[in-house]
Amino acid sequence: MLPEIFSEQQIDFEKFRQLFANEIATNPDRYALNWAGKSEAYQVLQTPTQQTLTPCEAESVDFAQSQNVFIEGENLEVLKILQKSYFNSVKMIYIDPPYNTGNDFIYKDNFADSQADYAEKVGDKDEAGKLKRAFVKNSKENGHYHSNWLNMMLPRLHLARNLLRDDGVIFISIDDNEQAQLKLLCDEVFGEENFVGIYKWNKTATPPALSKKIRGKYEFILCYEKSINGITYNGGVVEGGDMPLLNESNSERTLIFPSDSVHFNFDGYFKSGIYDRIELLEDLFITNGKANIDVNIRGKFKWTQETVNNEINNGTSFIIKTKKFAIRYAREGERIKRPSDIISKTECQVGTNEDASKDIEKLFGKNIMSYPKPISLIKYLIPFAETDKNTLILDFFAGSATTAHAVMQLNAEDGGNRHFICVQLPEKTDEKSEAFKAGFQTIAEISKERIRRAGKQIAEQYPDKTMDTGFKAFKLSGSHFKQWQSPTEQDLEKQLQMFIDPVAENTDTQAMMYELLLRLGFSLTAKVRWENQVCWVEENHQRVALILNEINEPLINDVMARQPQKVVMLDRLFNGDDAFKKNTELQMSDANIALWVI
Repeated sequence: MLPEIFSEQQIDFEKFRQLFANEIATNPDRYALNWAGKSEAYQVLQTPTQQTLTPCEAESVDFAQSQNVFIEGENLEVLKILQKSYFNSVKMIYIDPPYNTGNDFIYKDNFADSQADYAEKVGDKDEAGKLKRAFVKNSKENGHYHSNWLNMMLPRLHLARNLLRDDGVIFISIDDNEQAQLKLLCDEVFGEENFVGIYKWNKTATPPALSKKIRGKYEFILCYEKSINGITYNGGVVEGGDMPLLNESNSERTLIFPSDSVHFNFDGYFKSGIYDRIELLEDLFITNGKANIDVNIRGKFKWTQETVNNEINNGTSFIIKTKKFAIRYAREGERIKRPSDIISKTECQVGTNEDASKDIEKLFGKNIMSYPKPISLIKYLIPFAETDKNTLILDFFAGSATTAHAVMQLNAEDGGNRHFICVQLPEKTDEKSEAFKAGFQTIAEISKERIRRAGKQIAEQYPDKTMDTGFKAFKLSGSHFKQWQSPTEQDLEKQLQMFIDPVAENTDTQAMMYELLLRLGFSLTAKVRWENQVCWVEENHQRVALILNEINEPLINDVMARQPQKVVMLDRLFNGDDAFKKNTELQMSDANIALWVI
């Protein structure tokens, strides 16, 4: 686009400065959010992952058919893996990250070392060499207390933004400890112009009585859109009801209402004249709540005559309750209510932490999570910016899987077809906790079991409805294909020998298939069908054939006859027959089929 700034196939920054001299800020003093480690956090963001997602069919419910996904693993790596398959696909993200209270564990991202090197340095591997934890305690005595938290959040929010649809929205729960920093960070990541607002959720009915300063009753939920859009937020509906047509900020205008469109709560004869803020322009006889002629009045109304006529055509009626003639309108049926910035039981029937604990107790018989979010909170947020009920919802700090539960429950209640992706680190439970005593060794185990129990409960509550109450379970793992490491002269030959077959040892076909789906940009719920040793994958008008078990000429001919856009096959299946391989490549090329041989 700017050929003049290139020299010898590289950007000439001096020419760039000359071209944009007026736009480049030269004063070192400027408004910005900076902290220790920010540049390294961007390096983490830009570092590609070498991980993948491995299916766990035994831990799933209705693995073959469900469009819901649960992923056990470190969420930064998971978000990187999802970038190609889910770019611009998610309608809503809700996250409840660590609040950085001084007692929280935050995710410790590796800025420079390999995962193995880093784990060894900090002693986070057990005797078997397995990673014990991917998070560390961030106490307030730490000199980089806020910086550590921001370093954790920055890359995750950038990756999350990529997954949002253009009309997508993100909600982030937070408290006072990092609310100010989070607002500035989100302004940078999402754009200050895309800030919607901060909702205040009434988290408890019993705030701490021993506080010497403030008895905290509220937490915050920051809301950002990916880009400015004209969607009107839906905070629920009001049955019937009426609203005033007078508005003091508008200029005066005359409106005429057909006599049968206006109901009066009184009878009598009224001469033309001034009645409080309304001027009656013609005498009226009112009998049994109806005027003898059309109602002709003047005042500061928020509607024009054209709007009044359109509303009447759509079934809107009008009411005059008192002899001040302050006219009100009532739309037929339900009326959408704009959400208040206060979220509470009295405002919108959203529960508290105490209610959330009861939700958990109903499923597990005891409260096994600290400070969970209520189902009603997520159910309330989901419809805010919805234009339809067939959407994808992401939560990558899933905790006890409240979001998954809420999505299934809301679908059951309103007939929606929403689906979720939930991500949770296998964080170990405290050995003294109720969760550990109940047999749950990690938070991820609680998440999955809650989805199973909630799905079963909802299906029993709505036996006549067909709903997706299952989920496909995946775990973050190393790639099923060998990774090339920069070799020294001594081990170059060893690496070359290893890559004669790039498939990792003990890799099963299904695991390999899902890794290839992600690399090809297919979703984890793409339609998959096995036929004659060929895996056929179809999604969004794309069809790909994966040949992973065996290969022969009849099979190749059958695949080509079906005209997939792409064919993926393992090199080892040719058994060193270079002539067969070359002939296959030529045949695919002639048929305009892309071929990828691994």
